[in-house]
Amino acid sequence: MRLLQMLTGALLLHYPLTARAQTVWDMPTEYPQSAMPGLGVTTFAQHVAGLSAGKLLIHPSFDASRGIRSADMLTAIAERRVQAGDAFAGALEAEDAIFALPSLPFLVTSIADAKRLADLARPYIAAALHNKGQRLLYLTPWPPSGIWSKTPLKTPADLSGLSIRTYDKISREIFAGAGARAVSISFADTMPKLVDGSINAVLSSGDGGAGRALWQFLPCFSEINYTLPMSVASVNQAVYDGLTPELRDAVDAASRQTETELWVALSTRLQENYARMRANGVIIDSHPAPEIIAALQSGAVAAQQAWCVRSETECEQVLTAFKAGKP
Repeated sequence: MRLLQMLTGALLLHYPLTARAQTVWDMPTEYPQSAMPGLGVTTFAQHVAGLSAGKLLIHPSFDASRGIRSADMLTAIAERRVQAGDAFAGALEAEDAIFALPSLPFLVTSIADAKRLADLARPYIAAALHNKGQRLLYLTPWPPSGIWSKTPLKTPADLSGLSIRTYDKISREIFAGAGARAVSISFADTMPKLVDGSINAVLSSGDGGAGRALWQFLPCFSEINYTLPMSVASVNQAVYDGLTPELRDAVDAASRQTETELWVALSTRLQENYARMRANGVIIDSHPAPEIIAALQSGAVAAQQAWCVRSETECEQVLTAFKAGKP
């Protein structure tokens, strides 16, 4: 009995120390685990656990299961409802104009373009997050955005028949300008509107669409290469500062590794997505009518000019530098 009491006492003394030694961060995304942001959050959690020897654990959640959409992510992190999170950059435009840059239409047309724009924009995105009391962890690249629809799009007139889900203010304006009925809603809220018929098209990559099985409702995909957008992963700066130096180093290293691996994954992601889409009966139009592209591109110059008015410094130092480097 005496030995049992000693062992019990030792366990009680040890438990609080163990609990205090392990820190857990909640890190949600509104996207499926199979989409690029879901892959990013999962990869980041694995690297943090390994590099911190289990002293810091990331608890990811997907499909907005915490009730937090991209547009509300920075507020949720600032209020410490969650410690970290992933958000679609374009949905954060109201927080700072820099977040709209990766979604400017027909600016980025290749993975190489997307990587170069990300590198140019990184310090400005980090500064915008710093102003919100947050720290940039990593940027998540997306495959090219296209149009999911019920029937193939053959002419610009077909755009006027679309009630399309877009993903930010700029894309809503671009599609509305081309004659579509456009609404900007989070991906997490898209499926119910497909079910009830209030939308009949979706602007998204094959990646997010494949993850959510859009082909059940929209069996056609037009590869318009609207843009290759980005998502942003961040953490509450005070939460990060509260870590030991060793754990901060682990987070920084995990962030770098995660972003590197996401860019590598993107290089084969498009082919993998298309293979899965075709296996589920999706008709992929890799060469949409030039007139359809032109109808959407007509608003692109105005969108870029409007963005420059809102963000003079970033326009000069990021967008101008990006365009100067294009062949």
